[in-house]
Amino acid sequence: MLEELLKYDTELFLLLNNWGNPTWDGFWLFVTEKWSSIPIYAILLYLIYKNYGLKGTLVIVVCVALMITATDQVANVFKHGFRRPRPCQVAELTKQMRHIAEGCGRYGYFSAHAASSMAAAVFLGLSLQKWYKYLPFLLLVWAIATGYSRIYLGVHYPLDVISGMAFGGLVGWLFYLLQRWGQRKFKTQTAITAS
Repeated sequence: MLEELLKYDTELFLLLNNWGNPTWDGFWLFVTEKWSSIPIYAILLYLIYKNYGLKGTLVIVVCVALMITATDQVANVFKHGFRRPRPCQVAELTKQMRHIAEGCGRYGYFSAHAASSMAAAVFLGLSLQKWYKYLPFLLLVWAIATGYSRIYLGVHYPLDVISGMAFGGLVGWLFYLLQRWGQRKFKTQTAITAS
């Protein structure tokens, strides 16, 4: 059953990866770069400060730092535990796929990019949904685009990305609950107005 799942995963990878063309390569290379999200994070930080104040913002920043560290470290544990080679490391696939990214890491299950972007989307979307009801959906679109970029560039299978997004979503929700507890514990402006 596992072999069949991995076979379907490879077939889906080849389908999605080969949809790409040189016209879009630069766009997806930009999407996958972590620094390309800095403007999004700057806007979100402003919105957080505007609605949570200084003390509440500090609680959120600490939670985000811990959350991103957790997703990256757990992804590394999974990668070295499962040792599933990335598609760009599989000789039989390199002739059938488009490998756009510079370099290719050794193991790919699961995608740290997908996990951390989905964790951030869920955490920040939930934290700001009270004031910006469509923001969670926009952030989910951004996280899904980041995940898809990993397939497009040839460095992850769809299962790597889907597993990473599922893990990231769970971690984002758990850290959102931690953030709410922190707001109450440190009696931030938002926690006071909510009670």
